[in-house]
Amino acid sequence: MTRVDVSELVRIRTHHPEAIAEAAARRARRPLLRPGGRLMIVAADHPARGALAVGNRRLAMANRADLLERLCLALSRPGVDGVLATADILDDLLLLGALEDRVVVGSMNRGGLAGAAFELDDRFTGHRAADVARLGFDAGKLLLRVDYEDARSADTLLSAARAVDAMAERRLPVFVEPFICHRRDGRLGTDLTAEAVTRSIAIASGLGGTSAYTWLKLPVTENPGDMARVMETSTLPAVLLGGEIGDDQEGTYEKWREALRLPTVQGLVVGRSLLYPVDGDVAAAVDTAVGLL
Repeated sequence: MTRVDVSELVRIRTHHPEAIAEAAARRARRPLLRPGGRLMIVAADHPARGALAVGNRRLAMANRADLLERLCLALSRPGVDGVLATADILDDLLLLGALEDRVVVGSMNRGGLAGAAFELDDRFTGHRAADVARLGFDAGKLLLRVDYEDARSADTLLSAARAVDAMAERRLPVFVEPFICHRRDGRLGTDLTAEAVTRSIAIASGLGGTSAYTWLKLPVTENPGDMARVMETSTLPAVLLGGEIGDDQEGTYEKWREALRLPTVQGLVVGRSLLYPVDGDVAAAVDTAVGLL
């Protein structure tokens, strides 16, 4: 695993902050999708929303050097196309030279902090479309959580639609990650029933003045057998989000494998389950996910 010298990163950030923009400008780029290829993206935008837990480890993602080392290892594995993260993490990865010939996806809205009373007021506090374009990144990603009983969802819908427009104006792909949500005992939960996921796809697909550059980032339904019918809701290209694998690792992989056979599904975006696998073997977890493609 690549060792990260935190003192060197701090030295550069302190004395040469312009080095980040310079690294972005000279970064070797590649197409989002190579001919006949599918996407394998590693996600690491959780910390900016205060979501640091992995399993029962509440602060697992809080050690930045450890997270960066895991990301560098994952990005070095054959078949991994790129990374989804917020500016702070992508800036570090640029300085580490880990983003050469990789797809870079900027995370756009992280204002709906995990567990906060305003969690559904999902402000766009991360990358703007202008930032993605300025830095030569390849795409953006936004989270779209809708609770029919929470009026703040209307503001999130409007902000998401304008972000889709801004990305399309620059001909930049944007991955929209939609969920229908409900609060139970004060906690926000996502509804993964076939009807809820179908509804979320329909809503997300219609955002903005054009869907030409819109991709969907979708969960596997609670009953994996429903995915074929659910994915008939849209012709937009989609990637599956990973989430936490839990105890049934093989069962999760089988769900992904089946869904990846559907015509609109173009790949996987997986985060904590690959970066913090139960057995600690990041390389093996990443290689297994790549093998599903």
